[in-house]
Amino acid sequence: MQAKHHIQESRSQQAQAARLLLQANLAYGESNSNGLSHIQRLKARQECRGYLDQVIALEPGNAVALGLLGRVEMDDGQLEKAHTLFTASLNAQPGQAQQYANLGYWALKTERPALAEQHFLQALNCDRQSAAAFCGVAHAKRLQGQFDVAYLHYRKLLEAGAEWDSVYSGMLTCAQHLAINKVDSDLALDAIALLKHEGLPHQEIGRFAGSIIRQQYDLDNPQAEILLEAASEDELLILALQKTLMPDPAVEELIVMLRRAILAEVAQTVDLRDDLQQLSLAIAQYADRTGYALAAEDDEERLAAAVNDSLKAQFVMGEAQEALIGSLMISAMYGALFHQDFAVQLGQWNLVDWPLALQPALAASYYHRAEEEGIKQCFDEKAEELCLNKTDVPQAWPAWSKLAYRAESSLKSLMAIELGLATDKLPDTLRIMVCGAQSGQRAMELASYLADVEVIAVDESLANIAKATRMAAESEISNIVFWPWSIAQQFVADGHQVHWVEVGRLPSPAMTELSLAALVNSASGSGAIVHLHTAIAEQTAGDQQMRKLIAEHSLQPTRSTLRQLRRMVLTNRQDATWKALVSEDDFYSLGGCRDRWFRPQDEAQLKDLMAMVSNEVEWKLIKARDEDGHSLATRPVQTQIQAEALGSEVQSVMGQNLSVYFQRRR
Repeated sequence: MQAKHHIQESRSQQAQAARLLLQANLAYGESNSNGLSHIQRLKARQECRGYLDQVIALEPGNAVALGLLGRVEMDDGQLEKAHTLFTASLNAQPGQAQQYANLGYWALKTERPALAEQHFLQALNCDRQSAAAFCGVAHAKRLQGQFDVAYLHYRKLLEAGAEWDSVYSGMLTCAQHLAINKVDSDLALDAIALLKHEGLPHQEIGRFAGSIIRQQYDLDNPQAEILLEAASEDELLILALQKTLMPDPAVEELIVMLRRAILAEVAQTVDLRDDLQQLSLAIAQYADRTGYALAAEDDEERLAAAVNDSLKAQFVMGEAQEALIGSLMISAMYGALFHQDFAVQLGQWNLVDWPLALQPALAASYYHRAEEEGIKQCFDEKAEELCLNKTDVPQAWPAWSKLAYRAESSLKSLMAIELGLATDKLPDTLRIMVCGAQSGQRAMELASYLADVEVIAVDESLANIAKATRMAAESEISNIVFWPWSIAQQFVADGHQVHWVEVGRLPSPAMTELSLAALVNSASGSGAIVHLHTAIAEQTAGDQQMRKLIAEHSLQPTRSTLRQLRRMVLTNRQDATWKALVSEDDFYSLGGCRDRWFRPQDEAQLKDLMAMVSNEVEWKLIKARDEDGHSLATRPVQTQIQAEALGSEVQSVMGQNLSVYFQRRR
């Protein structure tokens, strides 16, 4: 009778443990749901931990519970505890694919991709169908620089139906590193899938898409025949024009040729046929993204001007919207509608009053620009950027549209996991200052994906500030502000401090009244982190020659001048002076060219900043990464920084493109 009672009690315990484990799994699923806020996910994680504690109290050797608790600890940044629990789970029940996969992801978090790959392969040996393990292998290959192999792994995952955000994101990252030397229809389909997938930073795969298009249209062959009809039906070309920027001179020539062919046909027929409208709108979006950098011959300019004159007359006569659409498409391919003589009349309609297919091009060419010009009026610095001729108002750069994929987390978690810092004494909300935020992508990613921060993003370009402010409002990101340097300086002078400083693009020499080092020093209190890079872009031979020409001839950064300078480079792009320059993304936008040549980064600002953090009494180097993201030993880097600051003849850290993190000691 007693034995029967014990059996019943044991079964009851097992049933209770099973119910609790089911609840724990449900809670853990919620803790990783993108549909919940960070606070809700943290709450779900705590609930999961509570259920698991009960299971382990009932069954200390429950392998599933130990493994799941390890996942919870890993998510909380407790990596040593996680490893112990995964190992304990395997000891309790050897041969679990899930635990080997967990160890793989643990190794990824500890920056050991080769070890991670071994664990993932062990998982696959136990379960050949484990998508999590196969995905882990892809991640590990990518982090080891095996981009082609990783890319194929990601493709197989998508083919198998594992359409996870991390798979698309990993595939996109690999795509940026692929060399494409021949026509490949599978790659074209991949590019289409990536461009269609929402939530990806499409601006980052322009080079990949451009390489495929270059091969498809045989652009290296001067005798290649380009058919307007074929281009108008090319899904990849149209998507790439709509969503990214392709830094390839041959692709730019293709786009210029297609635009010219469309205009020439319209000049003959006085009508933009329906078959060409999608391509025309895509070119208009692309041209706007470049700041209208695309070269146009004199006859094109005259025809485009005639179209604008016709539109002006149509507005005066009060013609209906439908009668304006074709001409507006043509006009938007050659210049921003916001800067045309009929812009005021165009404003009588809201964006939603136009056909759906037309709205993206009209938004870029008119409505967004109008909103951004209104934002500029809020700042005292508006005079410099608003006093130019209307057509030469500077444009924001870089031209991005989507934030990079990130799982929502907290800054305190990142500080604990990636930098090994204690965060228990930090306040609930941390303040980040992004210095040189440009058009705001990185700053908005920090504000969007870190639940415990407020972000102050600073830049010297009002065009950048205006665009970023508009996009933050559109994305409903409320924990961020974009300021010019003057407001940031006053903010710090008033005694406000930040917990994290992110240094992006350095101020230009024109910012003579600004000392970035002094600002960072004043803004950072004890324990604050400063993250910066040790290399300065915009230093190609072409950039140096261009700045020399500009100084010699006292050139101004007008659209006409920038286009002429670009044409000179493109015409002579085989010359050694310009080869490196034409491979730079910045070159394919007037905003990028203006920054590189008329507002370059001030090297002295970085030197002063590096000299400041070289003081080991006040600053400690806690992390250093190379340009591939691999962690480096901090002591040699620190020694090199100190030696350079003291004037010793050592290799300059400033040319090594390191990512370094310093912590304020006191």
